Amino acid sequence: VIPFIFLTAKADEQSRMRGLRTGVDDYITKPFDLEHLLSRIARLLERQQVYQTQLDAFTAQDFSQKLMPKRMPAVPDYHSFFFNLPREQGGGDFFDWNEAAPGTYFFTLGDVMGKGLQAKFYAFSFLAYVRGTLHTHMRTTHSPAGLMSRVNQILTQDELMGETFASLLLARWDAYLNRITVCNAGHCRPLLVGPDGSQLVADSDLVLGLSPDATFTDTTIELGPQQAFFAYTDGLIEQRLATGEMVGEHGLAEAVQH
Repeated sequence: VIPFIFLTAKADEQSRMRGLRTGVDDYITKPFDLEHLLSRIARLLERQQVYQTQLDAFTAQDFSQKLMPKRMPAVPDYHSFFFNLPREQGGGDFFDWNEAAPGTYFFTLGDVMGKGLQAKFYAFSFLAYVRGTLHTHMRTTHSPAGLMSRVNQILTQDELMGETFASLLLARWDAYLNRITVCNAGHCRPLLVGPDGSQLVADSDLVLGLSPDATFTDTTIELGPQQAFFAYTDGLIEQRLATGEMVGEHGLAEAVQH
């Protein structure tokens, strides 16, 4: 929205009120002092910036709510947790899941490159790609790598999303088999956490959107008693310690043990 100042020779109160009711941001009568005019313009621009910031924050919060699930799967003998705490407008993080068959769940966790409201818009669009791909192609394959390849092809061929790059973690959880199959396209490596320690799993393949010919691989994890699968976004490992260093993957692996 562009601020509008009404400059007129009509100085009476009735004309001023009629002018303000038309929706103008300020009303200045002739003759006017140039310094006074510039001061009023500066105040209007400051007020406009505050309004725009508040509007962006509100829009970003609305996008954030749509990019995150409101609940997690309820499976006997398992506990599933989800935590999200965006900073300011946040970035392009998104998380979603769906039940492909009884006891089989697909999780999508990703990050569209960028910050702020623009990244959230692209994340919202990209999540629609992922949902559509899963819905269509799970009829022929339940391989996360196969589904990842299809998402990547669609992303690189679409003109609107052609300049979009995203990391994505696709995980198929076969709850009754105690098994998770993971495909990682440039995302943070998840952790397998248990009584004997924690380890990074599913080495990363190429980030989505760089090459239509990129190949992706599946990694299968067998979940043992008291073991947990822990996935996250880069906002967690980029947190700063008191020393000024980032937490990092290995720092997080140590922290989750406690």
